Amino acid sequence: MESGKWRLVALLPILASLILLCSDFFPQAYRIKCSHILQRHYWIASSRIVTPNALISGAVEVKGGKIVAVVEGDDWRRNTWSYQIIDYGEAVVMPGLVDVHAHLNDPGRTEWEGFPSGTRAAAAGGVTTLIDMPLNSFPSTVSEETLKLKIKAAQGRIFVDVGFWGGLVPENAFNSTALEHLLEAGALGLKSFMCPSGINDFPMTNSSHIKEGLSVLAKYRRPLLVHAEIQQDPEGELDMVDVGSVSPRSYSTYLTTRPASWEEAAIRELLTVTKNTRAGGPAEGAHLHIVHLADARSSLELIKEARSSGDSITVETCPHYLAFSAEEIPDGDTRFKCAPPIRDTDNKEKLWAALLDGNIDMLSSDHSPSAPELKLFDEGDFLRAWGGISSLQFVLPVTWSYGRKHGISLHQLVSWWSEKPAKLAGQHLKGAIAVRNYADIVVWDPEVEFELDDDHPVYLKHRNISAYMGSKLAGKVVATYVRGNLVYQGGKHAPAACGVPILAT
Repeated sequence: MESGKWRLVALLPILASLILLCSDFFPQAYRIKCSHILQRHYWIASSRIVTPNALISGAVEVKGGKIVAVVEGDDWRRNTWSYQIIDYGEAVVMPGLVDVHAHLNDPGRTEWEGFPSGTRAAAAGGVTTLIDMPLNSFPSTVSEETLKLKIKAAQGRIFVDVGFWGGLVPENAFNSTALEHLLEAGALGLKSFMCPSGINDFPMTNSSHIKEGLSVLAKYRRPLLVHAEIQQDPEGELDMVDVGSVSPRSYSTYLTTRPASWEEAAIRELLTVTKNTRAGGPAEGAHLHIVHLADARSSLELIKEARSSGDSITVETCPHYLAFSAEEIPDGDTRFKCAPPIRDTDNKEKLWAALLDGNIDMLSSDHSPSAPELKLFDEGDFLRAWGGISSLQFVLPVTWSYGRKHGISLHQLVSWWSEKPAKLAGQHLKGAIAVRNYADIVVWDPEVEFELDDDHPVYLKHRNISAYMGSKLAGKVVATYVRGNLVYQGGKHAPAACGVPILAT
């Protein structure tokens, strides 16, 4: 062999090593669009990293989108000569939030929100995974076909990971084959309403429908989420008050039309079928999850009794029930209308107590925006305005701002917003900073205070419909990582929407 060729052969191992090294620095072109950093292998350092067992000073090693090491102290620095180190100082590094209750209204009602704006807001708020509800999009996600439409609408348009709940409605509740097809197409579980949803193609269910749904879900070991209110007045909420004697602009008028007894009645009916989820029961393996609990009195007591008997039940509440009080809502400010309604201060404090002692398991946003004209701002009519709190971008600072007054810890925050929601949604590689998990991480500064004023960047489609605008909060999101991609940092999103649709398998 000629000497030149021998020299080339000798150089091949060196060239191969350089290619491997450069692949960390210059990865595939799509990554430049998906992330603010180029490396596939890097370290995130901080003096406050929230791991499942401790708050540590150290670093998280990320490679190929997953966490490959969590190291306390400074020993990790010995092996990082060729890798990027992103040192966040004293900012908190913790698992990204998993929001199991959001309405992004896509496809069909993107004038209300949509996947691009909703997931950009999520990324800016430290939410790395959200599970989209089956209603408020059009068509509602109640079949295999409509789920496939939603998955297609999400592809290439989401900045964070998005999963999907399917809908349990009267038309499919007694059709086990249809429900099985919906679940096998990737729905993470099912959602139903026990009262009118306000959406024509998502009618309400009763305990018979729910019993059938649980029996199917048991085979897949997936949850049923329930909006637990039963409308006790058959004529509807407008007929529960004499609108001639009270003002529809008064929040107390709306509160009267939707009393806590609606929640209690629904819980009582639910508990007639949740006993089937006990060990050895006909629906063992299924699980009931009560969404956005607002009544911290009788409803919560019923749930506690059922759980002590072995019923498989979890409960969520939402930041707006923990931040606001009915007595403080201004006349005509329909941004605060939601269902169940925000209740009084004493109830709010009882919700906090239940969350702190574990009787409420987790938090969700129930992000439910609409087109501004549906909020009837000019009339300020609480009885006729669309209900829903627009909140997805703000849930972390809101929870922290109000929670620190109750002495909450960072580990409690992670439990409510990451660990337990991930478990509910069957996402066992999310919700904790742990080896082998996806590198879904939020970096935030609990000490930074800010006001949601007109100058604050808001990525929701309609900033002015949020009840949180004007709030003074603490806890600024610095950076958000999804599967190792730095999708948000310093007020800027990555150029491309590279979130992944999450499907049950």
